[in-house]
Amino acid sequence: MAISLEDPKKFRPLVSQAHQVAMNMLRPISRKYDRAEHEYPKELDMLAAMIDGLSESGANEGAGAAGVRRGEDGAKKDDGGVKNGANLASVMSIAEMCWGDVGLLLSMPRQGLGNSAIASVANDEQAERFAGVWAGMAITEPGTGSDSANITTTAVLDGDEYVLNGEKIYVTAGDRADHIVVWATLDRSLGRAAIKSFVVPKGTPGMRVDRLEHKLGIKASDTATIIFENCRVPKENLLGSPEIDTKQGFAGAMATFDNTRPLVAAMAVGCARAALDLTRSLLADAGVTVDHDRPAHLQHAAAAKLLQMEADWEAAHLLMLQAAWMADNRRPNSLEASMAKAKAGRVGSDITLSCVELCGSVGYSEAELLEKWARDSKILDIFEGTQQIQQLIVARRVLGLSSAELK
Repeated sequence: MAISLEDPKKFRPLVSQAHQVAMNMLRPISRKYDRAEHEYPKELDMLAAMIDGLSESGANEGAGAAGVRRGEDGAKKDDGGVKNGANLASVMSIAEMCWGDVGLLLSMPRQGLGNSAIASVANDEQAERFAGVWAGMAITEPGTGSDSANITTTAVLDGDEYVLNGEKIYVTAGDRADHIVVWATLDRSLGRAAIKSFVVPKGTPGMRVDRLEHKLGIKASDTATIIFENCRVPKENLLGSPEIDTKQGFAGAMATFDNTRPLVAAMAVGCARAALDLTRSLLADAGVTVDHDRPAHLQHAAAAKLLQMEADWEAAHLLMLQAAWMADNRRPNSLEASMAKAKAGRVGSDITLSCVELCGSVGYSEAELLEKWARDSKILDIFEGTQQIQQLIVARRVLGLSSAELK
């Protein structure tokens, strides 16, 4: 099957619009909300309303959170055709928005990571019922780190409701979102197969935001600790099937990560691209030109470094596109999603910090956004699974080993 690496024509208007938004709406307020940590960026309300309008008209495929579906209904029909769908459009538009500002993208109403969880796991009735909500996603707990299988938050069925108890930390948009997707276990003795996700509306008795975190970067985005104490939610709010299938294991929950990891890769790709673009311009102003037709060792050291970073960026970009394209075409993409997240997370952080270094005092000062992008990009190598976790997942997939066989 032939593969084209050009941007699909039908998505070019969307990508162009996202770039214009990044340049004209996000960049101008980027420094303002970096300094005003925890202050809600009110300018985003108008932008979110624009995206909602496009969604209702069907003109923005991919601008919102898309999901990766599994199962027989989602099996790809071998008709010789390919589809460029919502997942590919999402990563392309998100990369452009993060060329503007990662923290502001993460603060966008109704575009939370929990929305991707709903899109990936919810049944048709739930997808319709939760359409239009702004959902944060609560996974991480004190002591569990990136090992989501060790979740201790419990969900106990009591009549027509589940009772949730536990503590979640580092919940992106945890204070601003109107719903939280909470991962909890139905039975700890059954391991990862018993972990399910629940949609909890804000204001539900027993759920409270305990504190907001002060962070290195993405300061425009609120990051919350949320406590659940005998928090009761309707049993219909358990996403997907309530059945515990030990043969399926963690697959239901991992379908969410198969979707969100390429999105995080897109954030890193966009932020790194911003740093490369500005660094190239600043180097040109200093008399350093980059020549792609000459070997690196015959050029200025800064030019050689930029060539190496651009090669790394291109690799991350292509892995991101591959993971999203596979999701659109109903192909298992867990390996590719982790590869994209691992590569983009690492090179995104490396590139933004190296750009600060190449630009010296200008890069380190607040005269430009380079130092901010270096701070913002670090989280993209951490959340949704750290670099080490991604490498572990990739190794398991390549070697055909289970999580019990390769820890």
